[in-house]
Amino acid sequence: MAEIIGRQNEIRQLAEYVSSNKAEFLVVYGRRRVGKTFLIKQFFQEKFTFYFSGAENATKQEQLFNFSAALRQYSGTDCPIVDNWQKAFVQLKEYLQTVTTKGRHVVFIDEMPWLDNQKSGFLSAFEYWWNTYASSKKDIFLVVCGSSTSWLINKIFQNRGGLHNRVTRQIALKPFTLNETEQFIKAKKIKLARLQIAECYMIMGGIPYYLEQLNRQYSLEQNIDNLFFKQEGILRDEFAKIYNSLFRYPEKHKQIIEILSQKKKGLLREEIVKLSKIPDGGGLSVILEELEQCGFISINNNFTTAKSNKLYQLTDFYSMFYLTFIKDKKITDKSFWSNTVNTVLRNTWSGFTFEILTQQHIEQIRKKLGISGVITYTYSWKNKPHKNENNHNAQIDLIIARADNLIHICEVKFSRKEYTITKEYDRKLQNKLWTFVEESKTRKAIHLTMITTFGVKHNAYWNNIQSEVTLDDLFR
Repeated sequence: MAEIIGRQNEIRQLAEYVSSNKAEFLVVYGRRRVGKTFLIKQFFQEKFTFYFSGAENATKQEQLFNFSAALRQYSGTDCPIVDNWQKAFVQLKEYLQTVTTKGRHVVFIDEMPWLDNQKSGFLSAFEYWWNTYASSKKDIFLVVCGSSTSWLINKIFQNRGGLHNRVTRQIALKPFTLNETEQFIKAKKIKLARLQIAECYMIMGGIPYYLEQLNRQYSLEQNIDNLFFKQEGILRDEFAKIYNSLFRYPEKHKQIIEILSQKKKGLLREEIVKLSKIPDGGGLSVILEELEQCGFISINNNFTTAKSNKLYQLTDFYSMFYLTFIKDKKITDKSFWSNTVNTVLRNTWSGFTFEILTQQHIEQIRKKLGISGVITYTYSWKNKPHKNENNHNAQIDLIIARADNLIHICEVKFSRKEYTITKEYDRKLQNKLWTFVEESKTRKAIHLTMITTFGVKHNAYWNNIQSEVTLDDLFR
């Protein structure tokens, strides 16, 4: 049995939930390949009273056949294949009534969204089974998984019928942090420095399945070439599979993702409407909400206009990498990634993606700054356009506003060595801070915080910063 890497919070949650003295209905959700099934199987060591998984693109008849096969396996009896889900759940009820072992009876239904084919009747049959039987049995521990977060939210969490408020527990399984990614890579006996692990993360995100594809015989660059830039690369064509598995009608979701990939700093809602030609209404709101719920985009509030000027930004590393370097690029060099080290193209990409990496490790930044116990809010900021030619555009990608009347203005810089603040860059920083204070009218203290890979060189301008966060701090 493979060891669970990381996931300590989720393991504690599962241990707490399974030890309760009532029927539990747990939903575990998260994007494709994030490790939902693996977590449940490893935690319970595959000792289920009943386990069944939906099959992608299978017909109702095929799903029912698989259900009957699973029931025969666990019950040890000859269960006839039925023609509808009502009868299937009657069979499950009859089987569970024969189970005499003490303790929790774990029923695990994996990839549930794939079972809900059009007019399949699955959801109503499942609802009836839970409400009339399973919910009253203290020994039943039901676990439901699915990659289609939008389906689970719309059909289970926000159900207005018989499943309304029936979920008793939920776990949103997120990608690995940098720390967990490092643990995973070490467990695979792969030798990578932390900068390389960060670069790997900036390509794949903390997705266990993607990380599993790394071959310890090769360098990181060689691995990326093999996985992405060879025609047979296993991660080369993952983009369509991700969105097709998550959303029933994914074309507009993919369209918005592609538009956001072209504007790394993010777009306002009206800009998305203009570029996508999708009407500014409820349909767009649903798409943006689903993309955020699945972790593909983030919605950042502007510090000075938090309610009106929200910035939508692509934050899924795999999608960013695919759309930047693979889709429609016609790259024929099978060693493309190895040959782009220290090029302008590569360095520009590294700068943008390192900013997103830091935004996804806010808790680690808070710990380094010693403010884990302080209430904080995060923002981005862009100054208002002015007709005055002397007014320069200023943008801050990460602002941490503290409840104790202090604001961290975070400057994020990717570098392969100590970062040097030059006289010109120092001038730009001071102008940015002045513009921010003028426009925001804030009376809070301002601290300039540099977030870099290897720290800031101690020169004449180093004393103008109040705090530092390095890549090592993000691995905490």
